[in-house]
Amino acid sequence: MGNQKKDQKPQDPRQAGRKPPFNAQPQDMPGSEAQMNPKPDHGADSYKGTGRLQDRVALITGADSGIGKAVALAFAREGADVLISYLNEEEDAQETARYVTHAGRRAVLCPGDVAQEKHAAGLVERAFAEFGRLDILVNNAAYQMTHDGIDEISTEEWDYTLRVNLTAMFVTCRTALSRMKPGASIINTASVQAYKPSGNLLPYATTKGAIVTFTKALAELAAGQGVRVNAVAPGPVWTPLIPASMPEEKVKHFGEKDLFSRPAQPAELAPAYVYLASNDASYVTGSVLDVTGGRMLP
Repeated sequence: MGNQKKDQKPQDPRQAGRKPPFNAQPQDMPGSEAQMNPKPDHGADSYKGTGRLQDRVALITGADSGIGKAVALAFAREGADVLISYLNEEEDAQETARYVTHAGRRAVLCPGDVAQEKHAAGLVERAFAEFGRLDILVNNAAYQMTHDGIDEISTEEWDYTLRVNLTAMFVTCRTALSRMKPGASIINTASVQAYKPSGNLLPYATTKGAIVTFTKALAELAAGQGVRVNAVAPGPVWTPLIPASMPEEKVKHFGEKDLFSRPAQPAELAPAYVYLASNDASYVTGSVLDVTGGRMLP
């Protein structure tokens, strides 16, 4: 899917990323990559583009770190300019911008909370103001917290999770779709949690299930405009959201029980987004691409 590595020898997937146990590293939300050990791999040393997104414009929410950062890097190396949406993680977002500009593309930084409707809609308007177009919309920003019982989940947290994970996606899609040209692509980040939900991630899992349904329904509405709508469903991925939202013991063993005995690195997700954004996926819409490390979706 476009991730051409310098070393083309076959790679053992069990050895393609760091394995647990990981060090205890508690963080406050939204988390910071600068504080993570080991640092996530975004593909800085491995991703080589082939021009498949040349001169396109992408808006990526949650692009300061994790999957969003890896996607921004890959898109830029494929030839796209990138509007980087993030909450307030300036250090991480500046590094994302450096990845984009080092690839010879424009990076526009847009801090703010996508849970606020005005800001979410404004991201799309900013993309058109800065670049005059929007070819790729990636709804990737997410919020999660773990809880052992439903009684621990406040109504405020439930509402906020839905606003970040669902309402922001709805607002950006509604604002963008009428102005996107044929050939444009919308990619939403779902999760294995949509299909195999964990009780301790009840609000998050609920939103991820809804993202799958939203993606399939919107694909039907967007097809008449020649716009494709798809989703990527990751499994466990080593991002700041993990130490910021999970107990230390779960962080220590994160991904340990998966088939490859490790979590994915963000760099392993980025090629899926490149594929769905590119002309290679011209006949793909309403689909959910599984990148779960063997947690097979029904």
